[in-house]
Amino acid sequence: MIYDFMNAVKGANSRLFYSIFCWKNGNVSIRPSVKKSIMPFQRPSVLLFFRKVMELVNGNSFVFAVFTLVYLGMIFGRFPRLALDRTGIVLLGAIALLASGHARLEDGASGIDVPTILLLFGFMIISAQFRLGGFYSEISRRISSLPVSPGVLLGVVILAAGGLSALLTNDVVCLAMTPVIGQGCIRRKLNPLPFFLALACAANIGSGLTLIGNPQNMLIGESLRLSFRGYLWWALPPVLVSLLAEWGIIAVLFRGKMHLEIFREQEPERAFNRWQTLKGAVVLASVVGLFLFSALPRDLVALGAAGILLLSRTMASRRTLETVDWQLLALFLGLFVINGAFEAAGGLDAVKSALDRLGISLSSPLWLYGAAAGLSNLVSNVPAVMLLLPLVRDIPGAGNILALSSTFAGNLLIVGSIANIIVAGEAERMGIPFGWKEHAAAGIPVTIASLAAGLLCVYFL
Repeated sequence: MIYDFMNAVKGANSRLFYSIFCWKNGNVSIRPSVKKSIMPFQRPSVLLFFRKVMELVNGNSFVFAVFTLVYLGMIFGRFPRLALDRTGIVLLGAIALLASGHARLEDGASGIDVPTILLLFGFMIISAQFRLGGFYSEISRRISSLPVSPGVLLGVVILAAGGLSALLTNDVVCLAMTPVIGQGCIRRKLNPLPFFLALACAANIGSGLTLIGNPQNMLIGESLRLSFRGYLWWALPPVLVSLLAEWGIIAVLFRGKMHLEIFREQEPERAFNRWQTLKGAVVLASVVGLFLFSALPRDLVALGAAGILLLSRTMASRRTLETVDWQLLALFLGLFVINGAFEAAGGLDAVKSALDRLGISLSSPLWLYGAAAGLSNLVSNVPAVMLLLPLVRDIPGAGNILALSSTFAGNLLIVGSIANIIVAGEAERMGIPFGWKEHAAAGIPVTIASLAAGLLCVYFL
């Protein structure tokens, strides 16, 4: 009704009497006015402005603007004067595209890769089973109490963190192991910092061993239908070499600095539940076996495993679901919508044309390796993979390169991986300095060594 009234006023002769709304005593009334062109939307400049705005919103320029703003937000982590983190920025961008009609949720037009979401959710439940059962804490306690030298203990931490992260989510491994490893070091009067660095870097490197070790590998494996067993054997040599190089680098950096006496009250640790851990281990072994030796869809296998673990007489499903990283799932959903709209608007074609003009070919293993590593440190590995994946769908071997390089690049900067941030936060909470300088001292040489090992694998395997 108001819209019809406004149109009538806009189209009326300016010499006629106009009516405007008035608010009086809680009632809307209309009173006459003799002023010419009183309504602001009658002014040509205002009408032209609104016309331009609507043309922008209805055109592909709006999609490109939202896409650019979202990825700038991913680079800087926030927008000035707004309390938005990366997930909030992505969700806001997705909402803008859905509200403007540039993205749709029906008929598969959203761009959301449902199998990837299901696989990620399933492994979050599996990881939660081990965490709530006290498995990570028990492993960390046993490692920290081993009667070995600090150098050997450092190697054991690297091997355990890398191995667990290959099968379980590396973020959860770091979250559960960091405080227990830290308390074990304090009891033994060891400097916790090298062990924290070893844990973070090994969790990132080890997660690159399989297609279930981290979220971006799950996405690549599901999108490109990579062989679980084939990728495992291909990635094994560079991962082992990288873990060995990490051990040597950190051992050299902290030679003569392994011992440090810190006075701190010991915190209570999660109790170990043997039955819940055994249940989780049987389910995980069955899942990995099916991945290796069957052609069943990985997302449905993981979802079925999650359903089995939720069936419990003692562990409430509410507790399990509380440990699910809903923020990460929301980030995935939002990025799927944004990148899907960007591709539908012709953004990928524009990117390909720009790369061709610059002489950059992602079909070249070296260019793809470098692009994935560089972009992962600009916008984080998950958004980087989502951006590059549609550009390399038809390139043989690109999935393996993308998975390995985006994972290894996460150790370069402290913000390059969620695992780094988790370990840094836990260390700071325990009073152990763990800033970007401390991380960079080990992270940069470890990243260079691991990327070099991965590059050799790309060219010779």
